[in-house]
Amino acid sequence: MATSLARARAEFGRTSGYLAAASMGLPCRGTVEALRADLDAAFDGGRTPADYEEVVARGRALYAQLADVGVDDVALGSQTSVLAGLVAAWLPAGSEVLTVEGEFTSMTYPFLVRPDLTVRAVPLGDLAHAIHAGTTLVAFSSIQSATGDLADVDAVVRQAERHGARTFCDLTQAAGVHPVNAAQFDITVCHAYKWLCSPRGAAFLTVRGDLHDLIPPVQAGWYAGRDVWASIYGITMDLAPGARRFDVSPVWPAWVGAVPALELFASLDIDEVWRHGAELGAMTLEALGEPVQHQAVVTVADEDGEKLRALTAAGIRASGRAGRLRLAFHLWNDEDDVERVARALHRTRTVV
Repeated sequence: MATSLARARAEFGRTSGYLAAASMGLPCRGTVEALRADLDAAFDGGRTPADYEEVVARGRALYAQLADVGVDDVALGSQTSVLAGLVAAWLPAGSEVLTVEGEFTSMTYPFLVRPDLTVRAVPLGDLAHAIHAGTTLVAFSSIQSATGDLADVDAVVRQAERHGARTFCDLTQAAGVHPVNAAQFDITVCHAYKWLCSPRGAAFLTVRGDLHDLIPPVQAGWYAGRDVWASIYGITMDLAPGARRFDVSPVWPAWVGAVPALELFASLDIDEVWRHGAELGAMTLEALGEPVQHQAVVTVADEDGEKLRALTAAGIRASGRAGRLRLAFHLWNDEDDVERVARALHRTRTVV
């Protein structure tokens, strides 16, 4: 039986007015307790690197469950851009990478730094139609960071398959708030510190099985070995099977904190989480007299940052992106947050 939203909310602290999960998630109670216990143990000399193997393996398995892929298709990392760099390094010279206008730069810079690649950007709504026979890779976020808009994932995947293009999708703004199926794509990346409420430093790469042996693990180190403790010295390389060959050495405390959060989200009905957040997003836009969108992340024009300053003054945590005020509604938010935003911004509107 799935954990109810009410029970899940009780795992978080003082969340009233926190509308910034799209920037940084909040730690749940289990994360805080696990990190404190680990720090205490380390302080007393009770930790060695080998002590973290179990928690790292648990984190991998939980993400595989959340992303609906096999555990052998999941690699571990610490930053989105670094994992995207692995994908960029794999592409042959002359490849065309198709992306979205205004895409998060961790999904574009790794390709742009290669002058022998062509990077083409189109509006999100045109992404599927812009794929053609010369497209090598479609690199995009399933939910856009700046706007909260959803890509038509099915259409993109369908058109990519039709034209022989590979798909590389960033799930960072989706996993934990919107249902995801990483198996739809050739490659995905996700940093867990936003909607999955994990410490920064716990990130994932999923790689479809037919690519395990085709993508060079250019960042390979000791943790990419079949037996990590037999892979720390020398020039005899025995890489791990499956996607684990793309692992980088884990940020151990991050995984200690990530596992309780991943356990919590794996127990939730993520469809229910999305409906909850999207309803609050729609209510907020309606209260502000803006065109209604049913998204957990909604934005309104705020070129000079006045609205963000008004919310900050009212004790509300939000963010500003690309000249717009960004409001992110997660499972801990409720109608009181909508009312607080409306009151703060209506006062601003009256002053103007």
